[in-house]
Amino acid sequence: MGIDLGTSYTCVAIIEDGMPTVIPNEWGERTHASVVSFMDDGRVLVGNDAKKQIITNPDNTVYSAKRLIGRFYFSEEVRKARSVVPYNIVEGTNNSVRIQIRDTMYSVPELSAIVLKEMRQVVENHTGQTVTKAVITVPAYFNDNQRQATKDAGKIAGLDVLRIINEPTAAALSYGFGQGYNQRVVLYDLGGGTFDVSILDIGDDVFEVISTAGDTYLGGDDFDDRIMHWLADSFEQQQKVDLRKDKYALQKLKEAAEKAKIGLSEHEVVQIHIPLIYTDENGYSLDFSTTLSRAEFNQMVMDLVQRTFKVCDEALQSARITASEVDCIILVGGPTRLPIIRSSVRHYFQKQPLTDVDPDEVVAMGAAIQAHALLDNQQSTYLLDVTPLTLRLGTVGGYTERIIDKNTPIPIERTRSFTTATDFQERVRIKIYQGESNLLAENTLLGEFEFSGFRVAMRGEVTIEVTFEIDADGIVNVSARDLETGAQASTTLSLSSGLSDAEVDQAISRNEGMVVADRA
Repeated sequence: MGIDLGTSYTCVAIIEDGMPTVIPNEWGERTHASVVSFMDDGRVLVGNDAKKQIITNPDNTVYSAKRLIGRFYFSEEVRKARSVVPYNIVEGTNNSVRIQIRDTMYSVPELSAIVLKEMRQVVENHTGQTVTKAVITVPAYFNDNQRQATKDAGKIAGLDVLRIINEPTAAALSYGFGQGYNQRVVLYDLGGGTFDVSILDIGDDVFEVISTAGDTYLGGDDFDDRIMHWLADSFEQQQKVDLRKDKYALQKLKEAAEKAKIGLSEHEVVQIHIPLIYTDENGYSLDFSTTLSRAEFNQMVMDLVQRTFKVCDEALQSARITASEVDCIILVGGPTRLPIIRSSVRHYFQKQPLTDVDPDEVVAMGAAIQAHALLDNQQSTYLLDVTPLTLRLGTVGGYTERIIDKNTPIPIERTRSFTTATDFQERVRIKIYQGESNLLAENTLLGEFEFSGFRVAMRGEVTIEVTFEIDADGIVNVSARDLETGAQASTTLSLSSGLSDAEVDQAISRNEGMVVADRA
């Protein structure tokens, strides 16, 4: 199966009768909210049922977990999330992120695993057989920590993750599969929490990514937040009360904001009515009603839309092409239904974007095509992807050295030789980073790599060969060899915010014992 594990919604597809097909659940829902809610009686709700709990059970209902996956607790993104979500985000070991639900600490991959397990259940109910093999998609701009954490989520859900592939690449597969196209396509992928743009050459069922760029903290959620703050400001002007200070009211505003945004993709003006939004000290409850026009909304979010084109500029520059050299623009992600997005994309590329591909389902379908291709030797679809970020090595004085440049085709490996720096040195320590800056502090630390077991000698006498590899999942592996003896030195890459094997095993047993409630 192919699973598009989204920030807001998740979708699952399989190949049926040779065609990628999105599988609905028993209530006919084709996309499922990426939400998990823990009830007082011990039951766990997943999906669209759980989403209804965001207002009534806000402290124990986790949404937008993808914005936190594979991140460090001290990161700007986590700080931002802590200021807006009602559930409790706390610090775990090694600066990792944990979510506290009552007395239990959950890692983010564990919560994503509950959603993945539900998708597996949807497919198994549909096919009547056990299905464990999956391709899971991630934003093209996800770094190694985020990819590794997504893979862990699959493992915790009991899945055999065949491959992690990039969402825009999956969408391109879905668009071009079996069509015999020879085209250069741009995928403009604006999801609930992330934005990516990828440029691909499609020819004779070979899908080659030329460049990719992105912003892992820009998406539909940010558009909702703009409306939410606008509503809060309006209410404050009318009633002199700041609803942002009330968690319960804030969730109601967020829900109304999302509804309004969706409404504006079809209507020029939407009516917003939120009953019983606030109760004053005299016990008097207030409703809140207002209208929002498309023009007002467009003004509110124009800077967010412009941010997407900065990313497009970057992808075009990397590919060394201009917007006019693109044959076709495919829109991916629910927010691309907004007229402001469609008209801005048309204006930027001077071309009408394709609108006959379903932006919510195209990624899952592409993932199913890739899963099928990996298991079926008869398949002739080839996927050539790139690494989205430069792989770097920490050097002295707070600087880094480039090892593998961004937009290099993967899988790839590069080897560097190092000599010992001091007399009688027993171990060598290397720090590995991803990012685009020469300065250490402006990149993401993937982990520290230490090896020992080589001959202890005067400095410069021992040469160690280090191989840096990025596999087809976009995941970094590092190994080292003592050239003198040919022995592989003992190596550990301790991923700073990742789960240890013991934590993954613990999460697997907890996940197996979890009772996911059926719909009442």
